[in-house]
Amino acid sequence: MSQKMSVNIAPSILAADFSILGEEIRKVRPVADFLHLDVMDGHYVPNITIGVPVVESLRKVSDQIFDVHLMITNPLDYIEAFASAGADYITVHVETLENPLSALRLIRDSGKKPGLSIHPDTPIEAVFPYLSEVDLVLVMSVRPGFGGQKFMPQSCDRISAVRAELDRINNHAIVSVDGGIHKGNASDVVRAGANLLVVGSAVFGEKDPAQAVREIMSCATS
Repeated sequence: MSQKMSVNIAPSILAADFSILGEEIRKVRPVADFLHLDVMDGHYVPNITIGVPVVESLRKVSDQIFDVHLMITNPLDYIEAFASAGADYITVHVETLENPLSALRLIRDSGKKPGLSIHPDTPIEAVFPYLSEVDLVLVMSVRPGFGGQKFMPQSCDRISAVRAELDRINNHAIVSVDGGIHKGNASDVVRAGANLLVVGSAVFGEKDPAQAVREIMSCATS
């Protein structure tokens, strides 16, 4: 890495208790500036989660930075709706787009920060042509769809490759990693070049989610 990066944790509501979602978010607000919201359609990934109304409702109770991760087949059809609902970053998958540039530019034209995500089975170089247009790159470290999976160790090499290419083109975009992050591997992904760690089960699966964030952050930055 060519520069010192600030590291942040983005709790993922996929692992939260949806019956008390507002309360769950309030627990982590003091220690987490970011919140990760997974939108799944049951087509691109084998799960269905939330849509525009939930993002809109959460925006009313949280001032956190919302990274809305669109794991859906037709993201272009929904970018403007999620922008209006209160997203700050809108992250789309390179695999779901014939022309990723058009989606990234639509996100920016909507007044939001564009993010590009990549499935662990896709060669990491697939995102390289679009890195000049992004504010965030999300490297999936599990196969997307369900929480609680184990981190894929080869993800560290993929994170490093993205960080090196961003450095080469002088883009200081966030490198985010999502899937299986916990106290035991947080420092590895940060050393590889990530500076936003999306954490679900290791935060909301704990009795004290805020303390869990603190501990992961301590491990990540030690």
